[in-house]
Amino acid sequence: MTSEMITADAAGVWNLGELPVNRVGFGAMRLTGSAAFHLGAPSDREQSIAVLRKAVELGVNHIDTAAFYFSSLRSANELINSALGPYSDDLVIVTKVGPHRDQHGEWGTPARPDQLRGQVEENLRQLGRDHLDVVNLRRTGRQESIAEHFGALAELRDAGLVRHLGISGVGPHQLAEALEIAPVVCVQNRFAVDRPGPVGDEMLRICGERGIAFVPFYAVAGSSGPRGATSDHDEAVLAVAGDHGVSPAQVRIAWTLHQGPHVLAIPGTGNPGHLVENVAAGALRLTADELKRLDDSRNG
Repeated sequence: MTSEMITADAAGVWNLGELPVNRVGFGAMRLTGSAAFHLGAPSDREQSIAVLRKAVELGVNHIDTAAFYFSSLRSANELINSALGPYSDDLVIVTKVGPHRDQHGEWGTPARPDQLRGQVEENLRQLGRDHLDVVNLRRTGRQESIAEHFGALAELRDAGLVRHLGISGVGPHQLAEALEIAPVVCVQNRFAVDRPGPVGDEMLRICGERGIAFVPFYAVAGSSGPRGATSDHDEAVLAVAGDHGVSPAQVRIAWTLHQGPHVLAIPGTGNPGHLVENVAAGALRLTADELKRLDDSRNG
């Protein structure tokens, strides 16, 4: 598989509302540095900008970001604005609101419903846009009901600041609540080949039945989470990678995409070479036996 020749449309297309996106997208969190949620060493600004531009050259038209994606001297939204503005009509930028970090990078109290407009406006300002394509409400902590928060976002959609709404970190109850208020175009939950769990699998199924995009995060990072791509791969992932002559990260992305046509991948990186490999993973086709082997390892 010659990675350099493969573009993001290799895995097909899904619609977020009326907005078509290639199923391999890009997560912007890693652009800000090796410690995205800590004010450690910043990333190389020119390299981060080059990665974003290369992603678009490779056909990526779905970028996931947030105003709280920042580290020392770097903001993911500002990098996106600098690299890609003025934006092409087919580029879909998805952001999220709810969590809050102060200027020192510390996590604060999540936004109240009446504070969500301020978070939306901050994303608009940083991205240099007059509307947001998709905004995900990120459920925080043990928040049982999201109705009031999601209702506040629905009002912003009606006001024209937001085109479409999604939710993140949720279960079936929260999805049902949201759907009573407004359409949901995507659900963004933690989900990976090495992270089995009944809620994740149920949300994957429900989203498929309802035609809602299911967008796993940390699919490549696994247990490493915000620290970046894991190096802890089980034997099944390593074996499949070896059989195809690809990296374990590419197998993780391919497995994710094989979970259904409604599943979108948003691997993130600040490394140009890893970006090319991540996009190329959309062309990796796993056999039924390989999928069974990975699933058996995941559930066993």
